[in-house]
Amino acid sequence: MYRKSSNGWFKHYDFIILDLICVQVAFLLSYVLRHGMTNPYIIPMYRNMAIFVELADVVVLFFFETLKNVLKRGYYQEFSTTIKHVVLVELLSVLYLFTVQEGDKYSRTALYLMAVVYAILAYVVRIIWKKLIQKKMIAGGNRSLLIVTTENIASTVVERIRKRNFELFNIAGIVIIDNDMQGEMIDGIQVVANSNTAANYVCREWVDEVLINVDSEHPYPQDLIDQFMETGVTIHLNLAKVSETLGSKQFVEKIGGYTVLTASMNYATVKQVVAKRLLDILGGIVGCIFTGIVFLFVAPAIYISSPGPIFFSQVRVGRNGKKFKMYKFRSMYMDAEERKKDLMKENRVKDGMMFKVEFDTRVIGNKILPNGKRKTGIGDFIRRTSLDEFPQFFNVLKGDMSLIGTRPPTLDEWSAYDLHHRARLSIRPGITGLWQVSGRSEITDFEEVVKLDTKYIAEWSMGLDLRILCKTVLSVLKQEGSM
Repeated sequence: MYRKSSNGWFKHYDFIILDLICVQVAFLLSYVLRHGMTNPYIIPMYRNMAIFVELADVVVLFFFETLKNVLKRGYYQEFSTTIKHVVLVELLSVLYLFTVQEGDKYSRTALYLMAVVYAILAYVVRIIWKKLIQKKMIAGGNRSLLIVTTENIASTVVERIRKRNFELFNIAGIVIIDNDMQGEMIDGIQVVANSNTAANYVCREWVDEVLINVDSEHPYPQDLIDQFMETGVTIHLNLAKVSETLGSKQFVEKIGGYTVLTASMNYATVKQVVAKRLLDILGGIVGCIFTGIVFLFVAPAIYISSPGPIFFSQVRVGRNGKKFKMYKFRSMYMDAEERKKDLMKENRVKDGMMFKVEFDTRVIGNKILPNGKRKTGIGDFIRRTSLDEFPQFFNVLKGDMSLIGTRPPTLDEWSAYDLHHRARLSIRPGITGLWQVSGRSEITDFEEVVKLDTKYIAEWSMGLDLRILCKTVLSVLKQEGSM
């Protein structure tokens, strides 16, 4: 699912938050420097000013657009803009004191000191934050972009993306559709595929979005576009050569200076993304606290029954093919992976795309007695009660996973995916999801899982997440299967 970028001033919400903190710190320091170590917030006049400067800061940011092109400004331009911003906030503060007729009671020294401290703080913080963002983008960025283009304009497209969208994208590679240049380099970026192998590359590697921009002599590769749409990846098409056959949700935006038509299974606004992430952070914090409590009781039982690590980590495939380590309480014996191949014939998922057996003897304490009866132990208990899943709240807090999403596949499962299976990776994976609350233990057809996952992505809303979360809690309390 695509995160739709904000075109307004809210797209720099990180700078806005930092600016609001800076102005409040400046207010507090100026008061302390003038009046000593006392609390200004207990004095009505100063408390009101503390509130007003925050409002004044937002007004200046919004109406005077002092954060416009903030990531592209140099040192001098940033200093000039910061001084302009601070002067405007200071003038509004003076106007406020004059309006409420309390100017004679408010310390002029504190007022002027606030401007000086605010200018220094805001300038330094903006420069440092921009350096951190640019360093992060150079190191990899958080949106992986695959460029599909023709040989003669490939260098231009790469240059424009780097110049105009360096803060957004990590260029995963280039696909040249009019020549087989696989393995060659263009402006430091590798050509990773041709028109015949591009869809398979998207299915197997971490790719968030695809930009398709070909020269005027070549038509858009419609077959390739159809394959991309099947994988669920977000596609951007240069509107100069747009096709009318694209499905899914569409809207117009700018990338690298090109006006593009973006198509995706679904998209989320910045506000929706922030709301979902806040829910994840809150749930992650609460979940990590419960994980610590569960650890005190579960860890000794696991170690006594099967000496070894208490936690189990496994590389899983996350959003758009990005790999990460997923954590669980260990519920299986140490040689579980080696014993898996002996149990494959008992796999209940008929197409082999997932692994699920009726009675897994790799689980700690599980064994079949000579009389044919089945004996369970601590491993079965923590799986049946979903206690083994609790360490995944750490993954949620890190941002690798979400509370609600699609379950992340193992590397083996992912390597067997067809193009349409990849669509379930177009969002951040979750601890629980639609197919888990739709009767996970009864579903043995992987295509049904894919169908439910793609339905969740296409119909996603915060309301749907909350309904799934409530159903999951009820399911766990009733022990109707693990999450």
